[in-house]
Amino acid sequence: MTKTLQIPVPPGFTIGLGISQLYRDGGWPAGLDAVLADHLTELGNKLGRHLGDRADPLLVSVRSGAPVSMPGMLDTVLNLGLNDQTVLGLAELADDERFAWNSYRRFAEMFATIVRNIPAEAIPRAENTSSAEIARENLANLRDVVIRESGEDIPQDPHIQLRETVEAVFRSWDSPRAVAYREHENIDPNIGTAVSIQSMVFGNRGTDSGTGVVFTRDPNTGDPTLYGDYLPNAQGEDVVAGIAHTMEISALSASQPRVAEQLEAVLRKLEVHYRDMCDVEFTVEQGKLWVLQTRVGKRGARAAARIAADMVEDPEIALTTAEAVERVPNNLLDRAKQDCAASGHRKSDKDVIATGLPASPGRVSGRLVLTAEAAVESEDDVILARNETSPEDVMGMSASVGVLTTCGGLVSHAAVVARGWGIPAVVGAKELTVDDRGLFADGQVQVSPGQTVTIDGGTGEVWVGGMETDEATETDYPREIILLEQWRSELARE
Repeated sequence: MTKTLQIPVPPGFTIGLGISQLYRDGGWPAGLDAVLADHLTELGNKLGRHLGDRADPLLVSVRSGAPVSMPGMLDTVLNLGLNDQTVLGLAELADDERFAWNSYRRFAEMFATIVRNIPAEAIPRAENTSSAEIARENLANLRDVVIRESGEDIPQDPHIQLRETVEAVFRSWDSPRAVAYREHENIDPNIGTAVSIQSMVFGNRGTDSGTGVVFTRDPNTGDPTLYGDYLPNAQGEDVVAGIAHTMEISALSASQPRVAEQLEAVLRKLEVHYRDMCDVEFTVEQGKLWVLQTRVGKRGARAAARIAADMVEDPEIALTTAEAVERVPNNLLDRAKQDCAASGHRKSDKDVIATGLPASPGRVSGRLVLTAEAAVESEDDVILARNETSPEDVMGMSASVGVLTTCGGLVSHAAVVARGWGIPAVVGAKELTVDDRGLFADGQVQVSPGQTVTIDGGTGEVWVGGMETDEATETDYPREIILLEQWRSELARE
């Protein structure tokens, strides 16, 4: 992205796959500390600030970099390098105490859950605040929990923070959620993950800052329109974790039209370069766009057909018909046809109890379950309902016919994983809440565990009971399905 496409990416460096494999075989490799120190010095010299400098601290993000897409399965830590001294330097440089202490609290929370393996439910919930005093209190409460749960405070030495965090990202390759995802996707368990260390850019610096995840095309339908979420005054984990009610990506055009125009140009560059739909994470820091990472995006079956067909006809991308057919094999094309069938008019006369965001297409019914464990143990078709999903829910998602969340946006963890696996999903159904008694709306239990509920991942509707769908015929199939079948037949005759 930096050298070939001239896209604005925060400077950094990468620990390659081979180091991850060495770590898995025998622990922390000899000499890695010295190599990291050399690269950090070089990065610091380039930027004019250094890790641990009290006056002008270098802060970094530590991100996983597996060669295959595993959304949400591996770990990321932001704002590394903050401690009781560097936070004061950051506050003075930014002229914003709230921002500095809020960033420190965010780092501490990620370090606690990812590096120290403290359960997320043990971490005190802290919303974004405009008060520096409350941000300091949030941090102090969190550190008390870290000491109680792990026996020691968060390290003050940024180099120790970095080593422990890199080790945690290496370990995340073999976490139960990553193993479950790899097994579902038939990914080689011996690949491991690279680790990217980038200088921080901050989306939590005010209303002219923010963070987002965007797909270059709609991953549900394949339409050539941008699709994603944006959240002002926030950092990336707020969007993908599904804990916030985000704004659609189109909101960026209204609030920061220049940034939106620049982002559209960047996304087109990426799509033409990779010759595929891309999934892009970005940050806006005080009106400046930064692209953090990109990968080929997960998509539904119907979208896969539409995107492949459209890219054959796109003169800048120019997929061959053979490439298009290869991208949409028979089993995926069959799923696309099933999605067409599921998009018929709902015949059920049951009342819709909520309408969320249509995150992954398809209409399914199943018995309501409220935990990943219950989904795995059930022998029936089940709908997994959560207020928000976490990567730890991945085994339950793989055992479910549908997923429903009451919070989160179109690019939250639940949405991306469900879409990639062809599981219908509705997210951000704000009218509902979930507790151990079932689905609530207007203070009343609408669906109890074990009762049948239906979700429509194409419209976002949720209703009690089962459903019926119209059957699609060949004449109902969209143009892209007909084209792909035609190309497949032509190639078979050659």
